[in-house]
Amino acid sequence: MSLHSCLYLGNVVHRRLRPKTHVLRYRVFWLLVDLDEIEKLAGRFWLFSHNRFNAISFYDDDHGSAGGQLRAQVEGLVRAAQLPGGGPIMLLTMPRIFNYVFNPLSVYFCHDPNGTLSAIVYEVHNTFGERHWYVLPATSENGHIDHETDKAFYVSPFLDMKMRYAFRVFPPAHNVRVAIRGFDSLGGIISTALNGQRQELTDFALLMALLKFPFLTLKVTAAIHWHALLLWLKGIRVRAHQPRPAQ
Repeated sequence: MSLHSCLYLGNVVHRRLRPKTHVLRYRVFWLLVDLDEIEKLAGRFWLFSHNRFNAISFYDDDHGSAGGQLRAQVEGLVRAAQLPGGGPIMLLTMPRIFNYVFNPLSVYFCHDPNGTLSAIVYEVHNTFGERHWYVLPATSENGHIDHETDKAFYVSPFLDMKMRYAFRVFPPAHNVRVAIRGFDSLGGIISTALNGQRQELTDFALLMALLKFPFLTLKVTAAIHWHALLLWLKGIRVRAHQPRPAQ
C-alpha cells in the first residue's frame, strides 16, 4: 500500500539583515508525516519507531501541548480559529535522531474532508523549551499561500517582540518551500527559508538520510548557539526573555 508520508531533503537559510548582516545555512532533511500513518510507518520501517527509541523516531510529546492525542490537538487549534478541518493532517518536521530532537519550526498542513488544504499551523519552538502555534487559513494564489501575522512568541534573544511575520508557502508536492520574513517599523530585519525535494520513504532512503546528515538535530541546536555567540560578538544587543503568551 502506498504512503502519503515521505522525506524531504534540502536546506535552511537564515539571514539577519540589520543592524549587522549575518547568514546561517545548513543542510537538513525532514519527514512529512501523515498523522494517520504513524503506526503504519513504525511497523514498516526498521530504522523508524513511534514513541520509542530508534535511529529515527517520532514522539507525540515533541509536538502539540505534550499531552493527549496529537491529531485531536491540531484539530482543536483549527476549530478554535474557525477554519475547516476534519481531513488529513500532514506534519513537516525533523524527527528525533538517536533520541534527540529540536525543531525551531514544524508545519502542519490541515485539510478538510474533501482533501482540500484549508489551514496551516506553524508550531514554533524556542530554546527555553516553550512552544507556540500560529494558525492561519490556507488560501492559495498562483500555487503558493501568503500570510501575515504579528509576532506573539519570544524566539531569539536578538530580536524585539514588536514585529510582524510574512509567510510564503509552497505546499508539499515534488518540492516544499516555506519562506518567512520578519519586519518592524523600519522594514525587513530577518529572512528565513526552508527548501526540500521529495523522496519516497523507504528503509534505504532513511539510511541514506542518516549517513548524509548524522546527528542532524544536535547539529541544529549547536548551530543556533554558535551563531548566537557570533551575533553577540558583532554587538547585537540581547533582549530579555518574555513569557509565552496564552494561545
